[in-house]
Amino acid sequence: MPTTPLPDAVAELAGIDPVLATLVERHGHPPARRRVPTGRRFDQLAANIVYQQLAGKAAASIHGRVVETLGGEVTAEGILATPVAVLRACGLSGSKTASLFDLADKVASGEVALDRIGRLSDEEVVAHLTVVRGIGPWTAQMFLMSTLNRLDVWPVGDYGVRAGFAKAWSLDAIPDPNELQGMGEPFRPYRSLVAWYCWRVVDEK
Repeated sequence: MPTTPLPDAVAELAGIDPVLATLVERHGHPPARRRVPTGRRFDQLAANIVYQQLAGKAAASIHGRVVETLGGEVTAEGILATPVAVLRACGLSGSKTASLFDLADKVASGEVALDRIGRLSDEEVVAHLTVVRGIGPWTAQMFLMSTLNRLDVWPVGDYGVRAGFAKAWSLDAIPDPNELQGMGEPFRPYRSLVAWYCWRVVDEK
């Protein structure tokens, strides 16, 4: 999938919206990312599952224990060879453990093809991944942004994005996902970057 150089995308956003221009001045550019190598995609997707609905430090601690338990590398084969109780002992909930096993099983069987997923459109990636138990649109969108480095993902289901957008654009209320969907249209094809700035606004003291 072709991508625009990050500085060009940021400059274009700053040029079309004064709020974004201010945010760019305040927070600089998002960190440059390279797409994660094919062999690391499973690990990244497994991490996205672990991080669901958890604070960053708690999720990082649990994920670190999972990585250590699996010998330093999270793979489909490693998960399938590990007893459920051992993974649960890392701090995983029952539902997340089941999600990891379902992901591992579908990757091992070829139903989910992480080696070829980079060729799919954003919408196709979401459809491909949400066949896995416990992976919804948000998890698939985080994978698109962080692993495949897609620039036009708009995670309207993310509360931080909605709250940051409301604060940055001085809205009277936090928009619901449907409202935010329309509000993001002017920022195509770089909505992933707008989401990043929304998260930065939420983090501001």
